[in-house]
Amino acid sequence: QVQLVESGGGLVQAGGSLRLSCAASGRTFSSYAMGWFRQAPGKEREFVAAISWSGGRTHYRDSVKGRFTISRDNAKNTVYLQMNSLKPEDTAVYYCAANEIFRLDPLYAYWGQGTQVTVSS
Repeated sequence: QVQLVESGGGLVQAGGSLRLSCAASGRTFSSYAMGWFRQAPGKEREFVAAISWSGGRTHYRDSVKGRFTISRDNAKNTVYLQMNSLKPEDTAVYYCAANEIFRLDPLYAYWGQGTQVTVSS
């Protein structure tokens, strides 16, 4: 089992920045690929970014490329999502997820409870 707890969400104006954190506990964090997903009201959960267990491979959805950066610190059992130049359309509940295999779809084995990000115009 892997337990995931997100933090760092909040209310920010358009153009601002936030850094989300996801702290993991349980089984060996460094053996898992990690992903960030988001879900806006009335919409399906969508992929945002993913990072391999070593951090050597990352992938982003097109709409966040150049604005968001995913990273991880295996010594701290934490994955981060740095979000810059935020737009109102980035408003959603953001979830981190863990999986043994690097993937871009929501079929991750473990999920956090989510953290709300609201971007005002």
